[in-house]
Amino acid sequence: MMITEAVVRALVEEKIEGSGLFLVSVKVLPSNRIRVFVDALAGLDVKDCVDISRHIEGNLDREKEDYELEVSSPGLSEPFQHPLQYQKNVGRTLKVISNDGQELKGKLVKFENESITIQPDGKKKKESAEPVIIPLTEIKEAKTVISFK
Repeated sequence: MMITEAVVRALVEEKIEGSGLFLVSVKVLPSNRIRVFVDALAGLDVKDCVDISRHIEGNLDREKEDYELEVSSPGLSEPFQHPLQYQKNVGRTLKVISNDGQELKGKLVKFENESITIQPDGKKKKESAEPVIIPLTEIKEAKTVISFK
């Protein structure tokens, strides 16, 4: 039996249902290295990760197939993969790359109706100072910009 993303995803969803946590992604890499990213609007603590990890381990049989399991929140450098990540990061600066390759950097001021509103930082001459509304379907990649001020 091969461990699949669908099996792991179902186990995680079962465990977090109704908890306020949301599944960002599941990856089963070669040699059964399983990476699970979960998050929560109120923040994720280590206990949540441990509980999810134990639930997965309790439902997979290491005797049949060995694996390595990592359960964590997505790192700051990871691109957003779930709409609630936008809601969680309202007020932070994002770098957004659209499907057509255009890049916009600015403060995420709003997330609603499957779109985000970005207030450009105005550092590029061509950028307008007006807020820009971008549908999530038009976003190729979005990441939090880490600044050390």
